[in-house]
Amino acid sequence: MAFQKAVKGTALIGGGAIATVFGLSQFSQYRNKHSALVQVEAEEGAPVRRDHLPTREQQILALQSSGEFDVLVIGGGATGCGCALDAATRGLKTALLERDDFSSGTSSRSTKLIHGGVRYLQKAIMNLDFEQYRMVKEALEERAHLLHSAPHLSAPLPIMLPIYKWWQLPYYWVGIKLYDLVAGSQCLKSSYVLTKARALELFPMLRRDKLVGAIVYYDGQHNDARMNLAIALTAARYGAATANYTEVRHLLKSPDTGSGRQRVCGVRCRDVITGKEFDVRAKCVINATGPFTDSVRKMDDQEVPNICQPSAGVHIVMPGYYSPDNMGLLDPATSDGRVIFFLPWEKMTIAGTTDSPTDVTSHPIPTEEDINFILSEVRNYLGADVEVRRGDVLAAWSGIRPLVTNPDSKDTQSLSRNHVVTVSDSGLITIAGGKWTTYRAMARDTIDTAIREHNLKAGSCQTMGLQLEGAQDWSPTLYIRLVQDYGLESEVAQHLASTYGGKAFEVAKIAQVTGKRWPIVGKRLVSEFPYIEAEVVYGVKEYARTAVDIISRRTRLAFLNVQAAHEALPRIVDIMGKELNWCEQKKKEELESAKTFLYYEMGYKVKTDQLTDSSEISLVPSDIERYKKRFHMFDKDKKGFITIVDVQRVLQSISVQIDENTLHEILNEVDLNKNGQVELNEFLQLMSAIQKGRVSGSRLAVLMKSAEEKLRRRQPIPVDRSGGGL
Repeated sequence: MAFQKAVKGTALIGGGAIATVFGLSQFSQYRNKHSALVQVEAEEGAPVRRDHLPTREQQILALQSSGEFDVLVIGGGATGCGCALDAATRGLKTALLERDDFSSGTSSRSTKLIHGGVRYLQKAIMNLDFEQYRMVKEALEERAHLLHSAPHLSAPLPIMLPIYKWWQLPYYWVGIKLYDLVAGSQCLKSSYVLTKARALELFPMLRRDKLVGAIVYYDGQHNDARMNLAIALTAARYGAATANYTEVRHLLKSPDTGSGRQRVCGVRCRDVITGKEFDVRAKCVINATGPFTDSVRKMDDQEVPNICQPSAGVHIVMPGYYSPDNMGLLDPATSDGRVIFFLPWEKMTIAGTTDSPTDVTSHPIPTEEDINFILSEVRNYLGADVEVRRGDVLAAWSGIRPLVTNPDSKDTQSLSRNHVVTVSDSGLITIAGGKWTTYRAMARDTIDTAIREHNLKAGSCQTMGLQLEGAQDWSPTLYIRLVQDYGLESEVAQHLASTYGGKAFEVAKIAQVTGKRWPIVGKRLVSEFPYIEAEVVYGVKEYARTAVDIISRRTRLAFLNVQAAHEALPRIVDIMGKELNWCEQKKKEELESAKTFLYYEMGYKVKTDQLTDSSEISLVPSDIERYKKRFHMFDKDKKGFITIVDVQRVLQSISVQIDENTLHEILNEVDLNKNGQVELNEFLQLMSAIQKGRVSGSRLAVLMKSAEEKLRRRQPIPVDRSGGGL
């Protein structure tokens, strides 16, 4: 009864606020926009989408030999690729340069949400901030567009807001209903209230005590790196000369014939792959470099003040059993005021913070402090019967967000995600701020500015409703055809369809025969993930040039399980070596570079530190003796360490076969000294770390326990226990 009264009372509490927002919603038609999400036909004179995707070498040649471009974009993140796509579809001669890989920075390290920003709407209402409100409304419109333009890469996701205090129910209900109202006809699905019993049914991992109920609302979710690449590939198909691994060294300037002022007229760049330098000329240069915005602006003018304040967001990945398959969780007020999302993604669970100040770097590193903060907040929302273990963190990453500086802001949490487009005295156009969801609107505003400031001949924006790479021939049942036509595993087929859309057939065509009865084709890179070897070959066609490109962006292996990515690396390097004609030295360099990336940027270091930092063995004497006996079962010679030979001997005695390379990997996980052997002290540290929850899923620990149990069962029964015989 009390629950029902509280829900009914929300109508009275929120009526005035809803009326206010409705009025704002009508007033917010501050610019002309398309209301219907239908695929846009190119205007007369606009370029035609080509079937053939140029190779990277052809794109580099186009940059060198195509004369002057209308638009040159620096930066291959979501915004930069969006600018290139917008310009190319308007018929402008377009170039895009990225010094690393497409989406190598912030755009691949997001929370994977396509959202309007619930907390920004709250601030807009509480502070009567119309700019924040306008940003939320625009983001909700762009959310609908993004879900339509790449349905294979994105989908609506219900997100639960658990309520533990009665007064919060009407407060949050009003806020979420306002969120629906601002979205208007583009609301994905209406939010609703759940009773405690129903909330626990849908999210059984939730903490039960003091739970009042829950509110569920909808936002979108996507594969961010793949979405970014789809934008870049679509731009290339519309004629843009797009090149990754092409670094801008400095800006080119020439005197304006009318005013005599120095104007930006292009860039000097370097092909990172070959080392060759060349000039690219353009009427307009656009700076879309995210956190590095101010670095490019200072190439233009050393005295220009910074306009971006970098903010780090750390995320961790945990096993899928921590969350339901299709229900996220939002903690709107953590212990320090930040927001935590707890979301299912790619059959795993993502947990992530929002903003904290940081320095700009090309290689952001997640810290143990950030990881433990997230784990601590997650524990507050999950039931006591769910042990949240540090060892269950499978990967971790940090992304740097380019927030626009507000001089009155005291911290990054109060910074807006509004984007700004600025034009320098020399004509350099900079797009800064914004968020993933609004990349298309940001690109539209940027190209509109470019056309106006540089007198370019082009029509209006063509990207509203424009479908991205793979969307044209995709359907929810496409994966069935992949299974039937090519003999792929159902899980692999679903992955290919949801990653490549209609282009999945091109991947299936080059998949290798397995030699098995089933699946017929599609050799996996690692057994527990649906990524296949053919994707490495196809990734090279899609401009992948390093092993890191494959493990982190063409597949998402590094983001899902850093250890699995580490194991897949040798095979990935071998395949890429054949496709790109790498010598043995180059293959070795690629392998080491990718391992370094995993170690520092994807959390492998903080994962291995759980052993090295736990030098104190906190085991009771009885446990120490038990683990010593298990260790000496393998160390028959009492050497004080075990090697692959010792493990192989025991496994053979219980009729278990594991190939030598796998055994190397298993021992290497625990071999802290990296001397090819696991010492007794290292083994005890491992068992201590497992008991503390710092380490989980250790193959060596499970293997030794299993072998001990099997050997114990095979020991002969003593005569006195058999009844004394006959």
